[in-house]
Amino acid sequence: MATHTESAVHDLQTTALENLWVYLREPSDMAEKGEPQIFVEGKGCQVTDALGNTYIDAMSGLWLKNVGYGQKEIADAAYEQMLKITYMPMGTTTEPTVRLSDKIASMMPGDLSRCFFTSGGSESVETALKLSRAYFKRIGEPQRTKFISRKDSYHGATMGAMALGGNFLYPRDDYEPLMPNTFHAPQPNFYRCEFNSETPEECGQRCVDAIESIIRFQGPDTVAAVIAEPISSPMGAVVPPDNYWPLLREVCDKYGCLLIADEVITGFGRTGKWFGCNQWDVVPDMMTVAKGITSGYIPMGGTILRKPIADAFVGGPKAAFRHVITFGGHPVAAAASLKNLEIMEREGMVENSARMGKYLLDGLEELKEKHSIIGNVRGLGLMCGLELVKDRETKEYFPADAGLGPRLTQGFADNGLFLRGGDLMNIMPPLCVTPGEIEQIVSTMDNVIGQVTSDLGAK
Repeated sequence: MATHTESAVHDLQTTALENLWVYLREPSDMAEKGEPQIFVEGKGCQVTDALGNTYIDAMSGLWLKNVGYGQKEIADAAYEQMLKITYMPMGTTTEPTVRLSDKIASMMPGDLSRCFFTSGGSESVETALKLSRAYFKRIGEPQRTKFISRKDSYHGATMGAMALGGNFLYPRDDYEPLMPNTFHAPQPNFYRCEFNSETPEECGQRCVDAIESIIRFQGPDTVAAVIAEPISSPMGAVVPPDNYWPLLREVCDKYGCLLIADEVITGFGRTGKWFGCNQWDVVPDMMTVAKGITSGYIPMGGTILRKPIADAFVGGPKAAFRHVITFGGHPVAAAASLKNLEIMEREGMVENSARMGKYLLDGLEELKEKHSIIGNVRGLGLMCGLELVKDRETKEYFPADAGLGPRLTQGFADNGLFLRGGDLMNIMPPLCVTPGEIEQIVSTMDNVIGQVTSDLGAK
């Protein structure tokens, strides 16, 4: 492994602070802390920075390194495709792109089959919005222009996708006014249910009832689609009650609006099944995917439609969907994706996600028994969450000046674990994670949470 001298790293950091916008970071803060940290190598769940420090990445990058780091087969597949053809003439396609569309269609629940490829998750959601409006124009219901999503969700960074999401972690005030005709229903989070429900099922029912109330108030013939993440990540892997998704499907069918499952994070094995909606045997009208489709080796995403929806765009030039993403379906990305999916199937990574996810969740539950600041533990597969609170009875968060997040994040890093700490935490290691690595993650979290609890004087 090649490492850099401290001087070389410093020069790179100086250049980054001058020229690079590091996501979710502010330059003066990074400069004060001697950052940004620069990573140079990865293998499996392990990542190594330029100074030779190695960590377990318990966040899978940004929830996307499903097959882990260092998969040479994917690099080879991309390289081989680069030697053949790296783009296509306008209005044509390439062999790996066709093969990938067929592969994805074979994996989808129900009759989801036709795929519009994009460069990533935000574009996939934006495409779903445009497809929804265009679909209803094709079938003679042009007044259906409204969208319903949920509070405390995240659907992407483009203006349309941003209008769907929103929570205190991702304030939107810099970008308002956002796309109109978007409405937000309660998140089916039993731990903090807006309705103070007594059971998860009651919370699920009442959250779906709230969506139905919005549809009825807005006018059923004006609503184009309801969009939701099978498991919502911003608030720490919020798993809905088991009745929620089947009831949501029934409501959308009742009023003739589309149901869009945003599986950008949950898709391709993250929840212990190939897709999150498989957990509840629900077939959405559209599904948005990205991240795990290539495990982040190359940017790629897609919006997949049920055949009856896609057929509205067949029948002549006027029926065609007039929407272009320059790098959507790129042949090199398609080749990488095909190899990524092959590795996942061959090595049983979806099944490993289910097994290791249960092992991780059990470990986190044990931590809850030991540490009073852990208010709630939840998850499915390798999509697990913790909610930390100052007081379990009131569910009050720690004040910002307590520095809970920075204390935890630094403590994890000092002990070889790359994990973002805070009131709401997502623990999502790669799907190739081993029992030993799960044990190391849980043990490190145990030590650091215990130390931070003591430092804050919490009981």
